[in-house]
Amino acid sequence: MNAPGAAARALRGPGRPGFFLHERFCDPGVGRAMLDEVIAIARDAAAGRAVSPAVVMPESQAGFSGRNAEDLVSKVFKLHRRGSFRAFLARDDVARILVEALGPDVDCFLSQFIFKNPGAWGQPWHQDSYYFDFDPPRPIVALWLAVTEATLANGCLHVLPGSQSEPVHAHVPDARPNASYGYVEIVDHDMSASRPCLLQPGDLLAFDSHLMHRSTDNASDGLRAAMVWHFSRPGTVDLGMDLGRGPRFKSPLNDWLPVVRGGAPVPVDEVA
Repeated sequence: MNAPGAAARALRGPGRPGFFLHERFCDPGVGRAMLDEVIAIARDAAAGRAVSPAVVMPESQAGFSGRNAEDLVSKVFKLHRRGSFRAFLARDDVARILVEALGPDVDCFLSQFIFKNPGAWGQPWHQDSYYFDFDPPRPIVALWLAVTEATLANGCLHVLPGSQSEPVHAHVPDARPNASYGYVEIVDHDMSASRPCLLQPGDLLAFDSHLMHRSTDNASDGLRAAMVWHFSRPGTVDLGMDLGRGPRFKSPLNDWLPVVRGGAPVPVDEVA
């Protein structure tokens, strides 16, 4: 589904799937460059060197081991102002998708590189908008770039077509022992119509923030890696999550960056 306008048609409206797969969107070398860059960040962080504004999240499961620092990392956040991660957002073809989905002016507010090392857990069924209490609440769109192959064995994404038309459902805490980092899950919805997203390096998946999706555990002996960016319109207000106690929580991982203005990508050197 690579035709012009396909992203907007897929993401919006009744009867639409809520996601859009652009096969062979970029050369696999684009993702490999990101992997090299984020490995360097993980190793610098492990050695005690400053990596700010990047935030390195270690793998939380007990018993994880590895020869290299990146073998013990789950995710790295706040990458969209640097290097290859920022350069990707300045591409004309990325801007076209964002303009179709969100309009002529777009900001990136969150980015994360996902290391799913062998044995790492997947993330249960959820909607991204559960984590994003914004005004207005929509539209919010994610771009998910496959850095490695994503298979049933190594924990690919699964999506529930059409679920972007649902409101944000109740999410309950992840019940798995030692689950952490805010993982929650939807338990009040039938997911039997879900489908896996089997991707090759360089494939790009766009999806709406209300789309129900999950990933499964990495049962393979290889890494499953992906880079994800989240986007909304400028002027969107982050209200913070209501945790039921104290003031609303505004995630320190959110960092609003202009990436499209007037329908054109913002050049890398125009944003500090």
